[in-house]
Order: sequence, then structure tokens, then C-alpha cells
Amino acid sequence: MPEPSVPPLPAPEELDLRDTHGRNPARAAALTKTLPPAVAHDVDVLVAGRLRDPHALLGAHEVDGRLMVRVWLGARADGVAVRFADEEVEAHLVHVAGLWEADAGLASPGLVPPYRVAIRWQDGTVEERQDPYRFWPTIGELDLYLFGEGRHEALWRVLGAHPMVHQSVDGVSFSVWAPNAHAVRVVGEWNGWDGRVHPMRQIGNSGVWELFVPAARHGHLYKFEVIDVNDRLVLKADPFASAAEPPPGTASRVWSAAHEWGDGAWLEARAATNLLASPFSVYEVHLGSWRRGEGGRDLSYREIAPLLADYVSDMGFTHVEFMPLAEHPYTPSWGYQVTSYFAPTARYGNPDDFRFLVDTLHQRGIGVLVDWVPAHFPRDAWALARFDGTALFEHADPRQGEHPDWGTLVFNFGRHEVANFLVSSGQAWIEEFHIDGLRVDAVASMLYLDYSRQPGQWIPNQFGGRENLDAVAFLQRTNELVHDKYPGVCTVAEESTAWPAVSRPVYAGGLGFTLKWNMGWMHDTLDYFSHQPVHRRYHHHELTFGLLYAFTENFVLPLSHDEVVHGKGSLLNKMPGDRWQQMANLRSLFAWMWAHPGRQLLFMGAEIAQEREWTEEHSLDWHVLEWDQHRGMQTLVRTLNTLQQDHPALWEWDFEPAGFRWINANDVEQNVLAFLRVGTTSSVACVANLSPVVRPGYRMGVPGPGWWDEILTTDAPIFGGSDVVNGPRLAEPIPWHGFDWSVELTLPPLGVIWMAPAGP
Repeated sequence: MPEPSVPPLPAPEELDLRDTHGRNPARAAALTKTLPPAVAHDVDVLVAGRLRDPHALLGAHEVDGRLMVRVWLGARADGVAVRFADEEVEAHLVHVAGLWEADAGLASPGLVPPYRVAIRWQDGTVEERQDPYRFWPTIGELDLYLFGEGRHEALWRVLGAHPMVHQSVDGVSFSVWAPNAHAVRVVGEWNGWDGRVHPMRQIGNSGVWELFVPAARHGHLYKFEVIDVNDRLVLKADPFASAAEPPPGTASRVWSAAHEWGDGAWLEARAATNLLASPFSVYEVHLGSWRRGEGGRDLSYREIAPLLADYVSDMGFTHVEFMPLAEHPYTPSWGYQVTSYFAPTARYGNPDDFRFLVDTLHQRGIGVLVDWVPAHFPRDAWALARFDGTALFEHADPRQGEHPDWGTLVFNFGRHEVANFLVSSGQAWIEEFHIDGLRVDAVASMLYLDYSRQPGQWIPNQFGGRENLDAVAFLQRTNELVHDKYPGVCTVAEESTAWPAVSRPVYAGGLGFTLKWNMGWMHDTLDYFSHQPVHRRYHHHELTFGLLYAFTENFVLPLSHDEVVHGKGSLLNKMPGDRWQQMANLRSLFAWMWAHPGRQLLFMGAEIAQEREWTEEHSLDWHVLEWDQHRGMQTLVRTLNTLQQDHPALWEWDFEPAGFRWINANDVEQNVLAFLRVGTTSSVACVANLSPVVRPGYRMGVPGPGWWDEILTTDAPIFGGSDVVNGPRLAEPIPWHGFDWSVELTLPPLGVIWMAPAGP
């Protein structure tokens, strides 16, 4: 996008071009002296670029019973005519900066006939155009009222840029919230990025500026030229833009969706599905580095759609979770520093291309979650920061408005318009892009006023506490609205503290999320598996402790991108021992995780046991699948998903204590743990031997008589194991582990087995 500039006007000799608007004070005074004083004053303010309501001056107006049409060009022309349906009226110049006035004769009370403007430019060409200042506002009073109250439930359809037919004319409605700005103009490809051409009007005291521009079209790049409260001219991207210019460009793009959805059956089924009583395993994806094209180029949304749908479907995951896809300027932020909260990143295509990706996944039976980042935003001067020269979206006090860890700004959740902006962003991803869930990033940083702050660096709430009550109210409102308006859509909290009832309904005192990441489980489990088996007896509790609180929330068990970056190494390289032992440990970790109460989330690359730490700069190391051990890991993850869906005991009562029972939690010396998962009509026993020795003759209690089949062993050769397997086992009436019946097993080294009652 061009840098903002004011091009020189092709003016006659008598014009003094020292003024940036090409005004000659004496000539201007002579031209405007025939105007009423109030009008002349407004003309001067318009030319100075400070008129808050240009429509009150421009367009058609009744003056002393006559219809006067004032046309603003912001540039020099040789002549202007106003064309009505049955006549053409020549206009005369009233200000050398480009203001013309035509006397159209006697005015008809309450009636202004449609007209167009014909401009004779200095090169002799004649251009006919619509006058943007003859149109009524495109925003209604109710919209503005609801926005001011923070209760507008379709705000993204009102503010921003919207192609439409308004008063029978094609064009684009532009609107932006900048209550403290002295003036706002919309600039873009249709007007040469010239801020003089299209000044906007401020509607009442709403703080919203609006203009309908007939010359603007779908696909045009644009920005808002803001004269802020400090009289600085700044170019700002549209906070409500539905599309953006590809980075490093920073402009917004006018966009009108044209994708024809084919996922009606998916949406209908989603609305009837209870996610808390359905299989749910998530494949976390960074879209830019899952796969790359030739020469390492990014694949587009449309290119990646069939590849990702085929892969995820084959692997058996029920959902994909994309790391943030809202537009962001800094690629190494992975999308977590958002500048356009309503626009999918243009790195991989336009918004309809992204719709195609979601549609493709839905038609393959795969749900789509996106990471959503309402906690903070970057300081880029062309984006949200100090939007009108004041702390508009953020807090003014740095003790509330600046994030000490990330160098970003914190939203002012207590401001109605800001909360409405964020809630609408979440809604737009669900409604416009058919997203099935929002994973909310950095919830802990929102909940606590003293998050990462030392004493004296934060301000207590009204009760003297550390809880951010405005953020709590915002999260509760968002969750209530999502669950009420979009049945089957989930919200997931990345929340790392002991804040209570994160995934409990708001009416019960909770925050209202569907699910919460279990960060404690992740830390404890990875720490346990990182130790050499000889030392694991001293860390046994790290695998058992999580069951003390496993049913206090609706937990997701996350092995996410955060665990394989910034020097942490890959999951495979966290495992101790030689390469065979590392592989065996990782297989055991996955089988333990898939049997454990809670939903599963696995970051891409872990399923193929990628050795290299993840980076956004390169594709996953798909070449490792040339080796049997890596193919075996991939086969195991695929099998875990299949078995989980086939055995309701592994998900049916994931969030109820009745769905879990310890068989043996205390075999510390042998590094063995066993538990039972229970469903309405089925059960599965999980036994983990997390030492590198085979344990023959290991007796395990079971809940009843009959045959038990080994439905999984991570030591199977197909997974890369050493082939220590169990055939069917007949339960014997030997009391063990608190059960009346038991079976005798051979436990594989560094392995996990699942046993299930044999079918009839």
C-alpha cells in the first residue's frame, strides 16, 4: 500500500501552493464570501480536514427555498455538472480546494431527486460518478445504541466495510469507531489513497464515523486516515475488516463472501451432538508448517484442504485445531499477536479460500476449532493501539493495559464497546466461517490483575482483590452467548491455574467454558516420562495425582505446540534411553493418554515421532516415515483413535468419577499402574509397565468372570514393539486388587496394554 501523501493540485497560476490543500487565502475568501457565514466556516473546516459532519455541508440541501448541491472533489477540475434524470445543472467553484455548488432550482419539500456528478478533468476527460454525500447513513440508531450498551449480537455486519446496494446504488459502506478523533477519512485504491477525497461523518455522539462510497468495490484495499486527538495523522487498518492485505502489507480489504457452503448435514448433526458425551480427539495444526510446497512455499487454503482432510480422516481424529489464523503481521508470533480479529490471514488465500478449507473438513466429518486471542494485542501503530490517539481498546494505565511478558497491550474488558468488539469476533468466526469451537488463549492472564506482575505493578479490583472482574464478566458473557446461539459449538480454555469452575455453567457460578486444558496433567506426565525408569519410583505420584482432580473440570489432555518449542525439544527427545526405549516410552505415553479420563489433543508431528523441535519456518519432517519405527508410531495413533471410538468406556463418562476406577495405583517398585474405564455397557482396563523389563505372570483384578481380550499392546510389531503380547485371558475366581476375579498377564517392557471383556 502506498505511503500516505498529499499529491499537488494542478492549480492555475494565481494559486499559492504553499498550503497542502492548494489554497490561496485571498482567492478562497473571495470565492466563499457569498456563502452564509456559518456555511463559509464549515467550508474552511472541511478544507482543513476537520469537519465532523461533511454531509451537513455537502450533497443536496434546501437553501432559501432552492435546491443547492455542493460537490466535494478534494482536487482541481475544469468543471462540474450535476445531472438529474431530466436536466443537467452546471456548478460553480466555491473553494479552490475542490468544492463546487450547483443551483438546481426550486426545492420540492422533503424530496431530493437522485443525481450524478459529471467532472471535467484538466486533461479533457469527463467522469460521471455518484456523490457519496447524497446518501443516508447505513447504520441505524438501534445499532449504535446496542453497540454503546455492548449488547449488539451482529456487530461485524454493521461496522467495517460492507459492499451493498444502498438507495439503489452499488457501493461500500465504511464505518469505524474512533470517538476521540478530530476527523476520519477513508482512503483506498479507488481514490488514490488521497485522504482529502472522502471525509467521513461522525454519527451523533456514538463515536462511530460512517460513509457510503459508491466508487469502492469488492477487493479494494483501504485504510482509515485518522486525525487523532493529538492532531497527528495516522493510517489505521479497519478493526472490523473481514479481509486483509497479505503481510508485510497492512491494509484492509473490502470483501463480500461468495463461497457456497456444502456442509449443511454437518451443521445439522453438530447442533444435535453433545460433545461431552461423544468421542473427541484433536489434531493441533500450524497451517503454514504442516506441509510446504515446492521450494518451501506456503500452501494455500485450497491446496491444503484435501491433503489435510485426507490425513486427519485417515488418522481418526475427530477435530482439527488451528493455531491462530486471524491476520497477524509477525509470522514468528504463530498468530498469537492479532491485528485483524475478523479476517483470516491472507498468507494462504482470501476468506472464501478459508471457507473452502473448513467446508472440505466438514464434508469429511472433521470438526474445526481455532485458537482465539482476546487476551491482548500488539502495539503496531497501524492497528488497534491508541486507535484515536487515546487508549481506546486498551487501558490507559500501564499497570492494567500493558502485558509485561509479551510486550503487548491488554484489552479494556470493562468498556462496553471493546467487550462487544471481542464477543462479535468470536461470533463472526462461528457464523461466517462455520467454526465448531473457540480455544481461548491465555485465559489465566485475563483472570488475574497481578498476572506476571510484582507488588505495586497492578491495581486491585473494587473489592481489593486480584481477580479481573471485567474479564470474568466478558468470558461468562461470551460463553453464554456461544452456547445459547450455536448449539454444538464448544469453547475451550487454556487456563493454567486453579481458578474454580472454569468449565462449569455460568448459572452455577462458573466461567461457562465447555472444556479446559489440563496443564497440570501435562506437566506432571511429561516430567514422569522424562525420568529414567530406575528413578520413576520416586515420581510415581505424578501419574496418580491428576486423578484427585480429574473430574473437577471437563478436561482436555494437551500435548500442544508449547511443549515442543523454545529449546524444549520434541516429544521423542524428551523420552530417556536409547532410540528403541525412546520410541517405546512415547508409545506408552500416547496409550496412557488415550485411556486416561479427558479429551486428547496432540500437536502435529508428534504422531510421526518427529525428532526435530518444531519451528514455523519449516514443514514437518515427513521423510521420517521412511523408517519403520516412525511409521509404527503413526499407526499406533491411528489405532488409538479407532479403538477409542469403538469403545464408549473410553469417552462416555470422561467427566464423571463413575467412569474411572483404579485397579492398582501403588505398584511403585515395578513402575506398574492399572485402571479401569467404565461406560454404560462396556469397560476397558489399561495396564502400564513403565520399566524396561518384561513382567510375566502379572496378576490383575477384573470386575467379573469371562474372557478378556487384549485390544491393544504398544509392544506389537506393527507399532515397532518387541512382540510381547497376550492372547485372550480367562478371568479366574482369585480375588485381587479389591476384585473377586483376576487375570494373569505378561506385561511388555515400556509398554501399555488395553484389555476389554470379550464380546458374545
